[in-house]
Amino acid sequence: MQDYRKLDVWTKAHELVLETYHATSALSDGPLLTMASQLRRAAAAVPLNIIEGCGHSARADFARFLQAASSSVHELQYHLMLAHALAVLPGPEYARLDARAEQVRQMLMGLLRKVRGQPSKFPASPLPGKRFMADAMPSAIHSSVADTISGKSERIDSASPLPNALST
Repeated sequence: MQDYRKLDVWTKAHELVLETYHATSALSDGPLLTMASQLRRAAAAVPLNIIEGCGHSARADFARFLQAASSSVHELQYHLMLAHALAVLPGPEYARLDARAEQVRQMLMGLLRKVRGQPSKFPASPLPGKRFMADAMPSAIHSSVADTISGKSERIDSASPLPNALST
């Protein structure tokens, strides 16, 4: 688990939510209120998914929530485009929010690559002098584990903790 407030991408996503709320504050009647609600919901889902992912200790779980946050950015970008096409969101406002959303999406993808790209680290055997389950594993699995431990593998172990380096 890590503190989401230390992630630059969370800060940018939070700012995007605030800007989206501000941009949609004038949309207060009927169908426009529904559109404002959709825009706000999609925008808020981005930092919420980042926060939820930070609450998990496994990198695979964190990666899954980062992917969900990225999907929410895509949804937000479509709602922004629709609001602009329907002349609800002025061109300059649309361009600014869309550029912010794209910046957040690119930051999410960078963090996602970092989370997925780091090799798993298996804990040491709890029994002194014993190798970590090496004798009980079939040779193909043993080879994969050995590659992972030596850093030759790019696989993510869903039970491995998040590296502290991700919180910078």
